[in-house]
Amino acid sequence: MRYAKMAASASTPVAPSSGGSCSALSMEEIRALTDLSDLEAAYSRLCAEEKAVEEELEMLLNQQSSIESKMTALHRIGPNLQLIEGDAKQLAGTITFTCNLAENVSSKVRQLDLAKNRLYQAIQRADDILDLKFCMDGVQTALRNEDYEQAAAHIHRYLSLDKSVIELSRQGREGSIIEANLKLLQEAEQRLKMIVTKKFDEATRQEDLPQVERFFKIFPLLGLHEEGLSNFSEYLCKQVANKAEENLQLVMKTDMSDRRAAVIFADTLTLLFEGIARIVETHQPIVETYYGPGRLYTLIKHLQVECDRQVEKVVDKFIQQRDYHRQFQHVQNSMMRSSAVERIEPRELDPILTEVTLMNARSELYLRFIKRRIVSDFEVGDSMASEEVKQEHQKCLDKLLNNCLLSRTMQELIGYYITMEEYFMRETVNKAVAMDTCEKGQLTSSMVDDVFYIVKKCIGRALSSSSIDCLCAMINHSITELESDFREVLFSKLKMGFPATTFQDFQRGVTSAVSLMHSSLQQGKFDTKGIESTDEAKQSFLVTLNNLEVCSENIMTLKKTLESDCAKLLQQGFGGEQAQPKIDSCLSDMAAVSHKFRNLLQEGLNELTNSAIKPQVKPWINLFLSVSHNIEEEEFNDYEANDPWVQQFILNLEQQMAEFKAGLSQVIYDSLTSLMTTLIAVEMEKVVLKSTFSRLGGLQFDKELRSLIAYLTTVTTWTIRDKFARLSQMATILNLERVTEILDYWGPNSGPLTWRLTPAEVRQVLALRMDFRSEDIKRLRL
Repeated sequence: MRYAKMAASASTPVAPSSGGSCSALSMEEIRALTDLSDLEAAYSRLCAEEKAVEEELEMLLNQQSSIESKMTALHRIGPNLQLIEGDAKQLAGTITFTCNLAENVSSKVRQLDLAKNRLYQAIQRADDILDLKFCMDGVQTALRNEDYEQAAAHIHRYLSLDKSVIELSRQGREGSIIEANLKLLQEAEQRLKMIVTKKFDEATRQEDLPQVERFFKIFPLLGLHEEGLSNFSEYLCKQVANKAEENLQLVMKTDMSDRRAAVIFADTLTLLFEGIARIVETHQPIVETYYGPGRLYTLIKHLQVECDRQVEKVVDKFIQQRDYHRQFQHVQNSMMRSSAVERIEPRELDPILTEVTLMNARSELYLRFIKRRIVSDFEVGDSMASEEVKQEHQKCLDKLLNNCLLSRTMQELIGYYITMEEYFMRETVNKAVAMDTCEKGQLTSSMVDDVFYIVKKCIGRALSSSSIDCLCAMINHSITELESDFREVLFSKLKMGFPATTFQDFQRGVTSAVSLMHSSLQQGKFDTKGIESTDEAKQSFLVTLNNLEVCSENIMTLKKTLESDCAKLLQQGFGGEQAQPKIDSCLSDMAAVSHKFRNLLQEGLNELTNSAIKPQVKPWINLFLSVSHNIEEEEFNDYEANDPWVQQFILNLEQQMAEFKAGLSQVIYDSLTSLMTTLIAVEMEKVVLKSTFSRLGGLQFDKELRSLIAYLTTVTTWTIRDKFARLSQMATILNLERVTEILDYWGPNSGPLTWRLTPAEVRQVLALRMDFRSEDIKRLRL
């Protein structure tokens, strides 16, 4: 049966598959099969293809209604498509007609435009010929009347004519006439140039400024821009040189008792710079109007050359009169530690240093003025220029400002100044330290105010120079002076330590003090020299602590002041792009030095605590052990009436801290009190853990602790309760009525209370109660 079906299938034509292709098996391949397994595989394959074809056919039959509705819609659209075809053909014809019409119109317009251009060229040629004739007649008349401005205007018009049009005019019928006119104009041009140059030279020799400016304005009309600027600059330079020479002669005649004698060379430079600035301000509008934007640089470049010459003369006289180089050499020799030469007096350098910074400040102000004028002129002239032209102009400006003799001379003077200012600061600081005194009732000594006055003066003087590099150098030198030299002075005073007085030794019952007093009494007198020297050493130590605090604050105040002053300096345009990072670096170093002074102060406070407070406080706290806290009702009442320990301890603390309160600033005193409080808390814990308590003894300890905390709270502005948190929790534990009551305060029942004691420490404190059994303590689950 199966073979019959295969035969039927084989005899049936193979339908195309869903992909549109025939079956993979042809009739020849099927007939060639002889093996049963191959036949079965071919049969299965054909059955699968038959099934796929049936499914595809079924899908197409299901889409029959949709396809029929679409065909009906297409039949309905047919007539409309015929109408659209007719309209499209009509529109195409209209467009073709319009295109042809537009092409005809545009060709007419092109012809008109060509005619217009030719007419314009003809009119231009006629105008140029007329202008040429007008210029020739006008220049001749103007020259006869010595109206050089009008003659220059005609020549300028002639030079502005289109050369190609003139060349075409030469080839016309009137070529010979035009040739003659051109020759006359060229001769007039050369003649006028000679006259203008001659008249300008005469005006400059006679120093007739109106005539100089008159002929200066004519040069650009003749195309002589560079020659006009050069000649005019030469005239202005002579004016600058003459005025500068007069000012320098006045300097040489100035009496040294004159009020401005100390800064006379700075004033001379100021007059020079103001004169040049006045010239630029006065003549910049003329240059821009008659020579065009971008030409001011040429004028200023010539003026700067003359400025450099005059600056060199003034600076040479300054070096000679002030003996500047010799002073610098003397300072260098004095700064060498191995040198045994006589050291120069810093006061002699003060006026010279002030004058140098003033000279540099005036130079910086002048150069900033020049830069601002040239930049604004370049911006107008380069508004349509390429980026390469703008960069080239910027390079020229930088070269003019940075490489001029004025800049190099001032840099050299400032280089010498920095070394001399450093010497001035170092020597005056050393003098302030050597002359250090502390008046009675003063917390700090004189050298702190003196040193910082000197440092601020030196930095302020460097700031007044308007040189960022000079300012940064002096800030760095000041930091080195404060950090290395001055801090070392204070450190050496702290290294001497805080001495214990003979009275303190006697109070503690030290044998050496008793022997000292016994021997002194045997000699019939009591030697107070040791006590006086000890008191001086104690005062010196306390004053040094106050000095350290004031130094740290002064450095930070100086840093804030410099931040404000430097911001103003930078806003005014002084310094380059790297100015702000340089200043920030220097000021951060200054803050670091302030922290070093603060750290040294902390070391001094620790030394004071260990040498003066701890040896006293520790024995007073140890007296707690001599007072029994394993007491009954009667002893508790007696303790309440006659306090056995805490009141005397508070009295001793008050007496001891009174000396420090009088000799220390409030901030340092609070810090010292904080250290003492920490010491008391630590030592109290030790003695409490060595004691034993009853229920009433725990209550007594709680009263003593509260009294102590109340007293310490009154002597400092800092909070101290945190330092006694562990002791307060110990007092709470020692006040419990039974062991398990601790669970009401522990773990989830603690509420806002944060326990500072570990479970092991809680058990240790509970064990101090004589009435608590160790078995109950061990059974606690903490």
